Amino acid sequence: MTDGPTVDTRPTKIMFVAEATAHGGREGYVTSQDGQLDLKVAMPPQLGGDGNGTNPEQLFAAGYSACFHNALILVGNREGYDLTGSTVAAKVGIGPNKQRGYGLAVALSVSLPVVDADLATRLVDAAHEVCPYSNATRGNIDVTILLG
Repeated sequence: MTDGPTVDTRPTKIMFVAEATAHGGREGYVTSQDGQLDLKVAMPPQLGGDGNGTNPEQLFAAGYSACFHNALILVGNREGYDLTGSTVAAKVGIGPNKQRGYGLAVALSVSLPVVDADLATRLVDAAHEVCPYSNATRGNIDVTILLG
């Protein structure tokens, strides 16, 4: 899949707003305004922490995998396919970039056991165009999609 010309993927209407607050950065906790999230945040051992809590990369992986899977189910349903049994797993990597900051890379592993490989590729490509996380990250971070 190539990035081609820039396409405007901004919402034309906001239908929902999620709110969360971080307290203490990577060594604190995060909460959501509705009380559904109240999580301890800790640096993973690979970054010098004790790993005694979740981290932003895990939260991003959870959000991206859920969002992409929903987009996949949506495009499958639009084309008349029941994708029950499908899954999307996300790996989010973090590391230094060339601008003295940090960057992310994402690998999405998609399992579509109920359809053939050609159809799976077509559905995944369509989901990648629909998913808000894909639209937000396109051109900003490396996203690899693996079909398995």
